[in-house]
Amino acid sequence: MDASADLSVRVPEPELMNEELQVQAYAEADFSQSDHALVDWIAKRWPQGLGPMAVDLGCGPGNISLLLVQRWRDLKVVGIDGAPQMLAVAAERQNHLEPQVSVRLQWQQACLQNHELGCDYSGIVSNSLLHHLHDPQVLWQTLPQLGIDGAAVVIHDLRRPEDESVLKELIDCYAADAPSVLKRDYEASLRAAFTAAEVESQLREAGLEYLEVLEREDRYLTVAGVLRSPG
Repeated sequence: MDASADLSVRVPEPELMNEELQVQAYAEADFSQSDHALVDWIAKRWPQGLGPMAVDLGCGPGNISLLLVQRWRDLKVVGIDGAPQMLAVAAERQNHLEPQVSVRLQWQQACLQNHELGCDYSGIVSNSLLHHLHDPQVLWQTLPQLGIDGAAVVIHDLRRPEDESVLKELIDCYAADAPSVLKRDYEASLRAAFTAAEVESQLREAGLEYLEVLEREDRYLTVAGVLRSPG
């Protein structure tokens, strides 16, 4: 049996999305509804904001980073991604911000294994990064290195459908009219995503079991909470 046709088996995606057609498709796609919904959810969970400094892991073309600095006027955001072409799109978008907003946003090309990502962040955010990782512990073990005690954590991603029929329904509902590259990637992302049970197991292994794993809407999974100092 082909493993890609068995949703009990996770099929990881490439960790970097730096192909020219991919970058162009994601730059032109309109994810504003889901992006604004995520930032609105963060604002409801942390109405006081994310503190003085947040990091957006796997920021891609900068969608969430750009919204965060516009939502909270005192927040500085560092968007980190391993794909230089994605960051180039993010930097271009930054040029359209008001100067007093743009100055609070910077980009860094790096992978999670990089030990020079910085630290002392009061907020750690990630949108649609987890399912790209072949080893999710790379992300979970990075969180305590990046955040201060009490840092807000929001790791948002797709969750893997329970069977092929649900997978088809999601593709038909959310990607039926999308360009072929996005439709292809959406199916691959759903197959590469984790289940809530898998993420709970990952968090226990990382000593982060106190973070909450939420199944949201018909396709999302969000890990949320605040970091605690070891011991």
